[in-house]
Amino acid sequence: MAKHITIPKNFMTIFIVTFFMSNALAITLLPPNDIADRFHNDSETIKIASSDFGHIVQEIPAAVFYPNSIDDIASLVKYAYNNSVPINVAARGQAHSTWGQSLARDGVVVNMTSLENRLNGSGIIVSSDSSLGFYADVGGEQLWIDVLNTTLQYGLSPVSWVDYLYLTVGGTLSNAGISGQSFRFGPQISNVYELDVITGKGEFSTCSPKENSELYYAVLGGLGQFGIITRARVALEPAPKRVKWLRLFYSDFSAFTRDQESLISKNERRDNKALNYLEGMLLLNQGPQDLSFYPVSAYARINSLVTKYGIIYCLEAAKYYYDDRESRVEKELLDLLKGNLGFQPDFMFEKDVTYMEFLNRVRSSELFLRSKGQWEVPHPWLNLFVPESRILDFNSGVLKNIILKQKIPAGIVLIYPMNRNKWDDKMSVVIPDEDVFYVVSMLHSSGFNKWEAYDNQNKEILQFCDDAGIKVKPYLGHYETQEDWINHFGSKWESFRARKALFDPKMILSPGQRIFNNN
Repeated sequence: MAKHITIPKNFMTIFIVTFFMSNALAITLLPPNDIADRFHNDSETIKIASSDFGHIVQEIPAAVFYPNSIDDIASLVKYAYNNSVPINVAARGQAHSTWGQSLARDGVVVNMTSLENRLNGSGIIVSSDSSLGFYADVGGEQLWIDVLNTTLQYGLSPVSWVDYLYLTVGGTLSNAGISGQSFRFGPQISNVYELDVITGKGEFSTCSPKENSELYYAVLGGLGQFGIITRARVALEPAPKRVKWLRLFYSDFSAFTRDQESLISKNERRDNKALNYLEGMLLLNQGPQDLSFYPVSAYARINSLVTKYGIIYCLEAAKYYYDDRESRVEKELLDLLKGNLGFQPDFMFEKDVTYMEFLNRVRSSELFLRSKGQWEVPHPWLNLFVPESRILDFNSGVLKNIILKQKIPAGIVLIYPMNRNKWDDKMSVVIPDEDVFYVVSMLHSSGFNKWEAYDNQNKEILQFCDDAGIKVKPYLGHYETQEDWINHFGSKWESFRARKALFDPKMILSPGQRIFNNN
C-alpha cells in the first residue's frame, strides 16, 4: 500500500519534499498546499516507478505524483517549471517503454492511472456531430481495451489499433500507435481530431489541426517532449461483429513481401473490399514454435516445414464483417487472395472469431506468461522502420545472417509494410522517405542475466544497417547522445528543437527519452 502523505490542518505547516539531485546535493522544495498531499515517496512506490516494462534501465525518482484532476497536473508542472531548480516530470501510464523512456531520475513521475475515473465516471465519452461524425473523448490515462469495451456498447469502434490493448491512450499517441490496420487507416495519431495538453510550462491547451496546430502536430508522435496528453478526441466508425483471420506460409521472402505490398495497395479507407489488417511474422528453426493458432493436426507438418527452410515467413491478414455478411466476406477474401500469391500450397490457415477476440488476441499470451513468471522480465526490444527498397538486403543480412545464424532464441519477430501516405509529415514522428516502408519488431524476452546478448545482437543489427547504407529509423528507440537524436530526426530536427523551446523551454518533460537531458 502506497504511503499517502496528508497536509495537517494547521495552515502554517507545509508539506516538504526533498529531491536528491544527481550532483548529490539535497534540495528542499515546497510544493503548493493544494497538491502537496498528492506526492507518494514510500519505498514500494518508488521501486515500481524506477523501472519500466523493459526491466533493463533503473532510474530512481524523488516522488510519485497521484493527481485527482487535470488541474493537479497543471499545478505540478507549473511548479516544476517555475522552481529555482527546474524539476523533471515524466507522465507514466503503463510504463510500456523498454529502455527507461518513461522514467525520471531525481524527478517526479506522474501516475496517470489515478485519473481513470475523472470524466463522467468513466473517462470515455462517446459523441457525434455533423462535421466529425462519431468520436470518443478519451482521457490520456485510459487503456485502449477500455476504449474498445465502451465504444462497442454504442456499436462503434476506433479503426486504428495497437497489438496490445492494455496501454494508455496518451502513451501510444506520444509515439504513433501502429498495428496491422495502419496500412489502410494510418497509425493511431492519424485518427485524432483534437487534444487537451498540459505543456512544459504548466499551461493547459486544447489543440487540433485548426486550433493551436503547432502544439497538436508536435505532441502526436512527440515522445512526450512537448506536453502531457490529458484528453484525445478519437475517430469512431461502426464496429464489425466478426473477423476472418488468415495465416499464409511462405518460404520465399521475395514472394512474401511482394504479396504483402500487393495487398496493402488496396488501402482506401472506404473500400469495403480491402483487407482491414495485415501483418507478418517469422517462424524460426530455433526451438519450439508457438503453434496455438493452428489445428493440432498441422503441428507436425509445420515443424517439418520450418526445419526444412530455417525461416518461414507468415503473412497474417484479417477481414472484418457483420453477422449477415459472412458469405460475402468469404467471396471478397477469395477475390483478394486468388491469382499469383506465392504462399506454400496447403499452408493457409483460417479462424473465424469475434471482433473483440481478434483485437484482444495478445491478452491470452500475456496471462500465460504471467502465470509462468515470464512477463515481468527484461525485454530488450528492437523496433525498426526499414525502407522498402532495402528490405531484401535486410532479410539476407539481418534475418538470415544474424538472427537465424546466432541461434539466440528470437522470440516474436514481426515484419509488415505500411503506406507513407497514411502518415502526416507535420507530426513529430520520423519514418523512412519512401512510399512503402516495413515495420520490423524483434520482441525479445530474456532472463535478468541474459538480456545483454540480445542488446549486443541489436547493436550488431544496427551496425550492419549503417555499414550497408540501409537507412532504418528506430521506433520506440533510444539513443545515448543528442548527436544520435539529431541524426534520427534528420531534416525534422530543427523544427523539433524549436517546438521544444516553445512548449518546454526548461526541458523538464520526459527526461527518460534522453533527447535534451542525456546526462
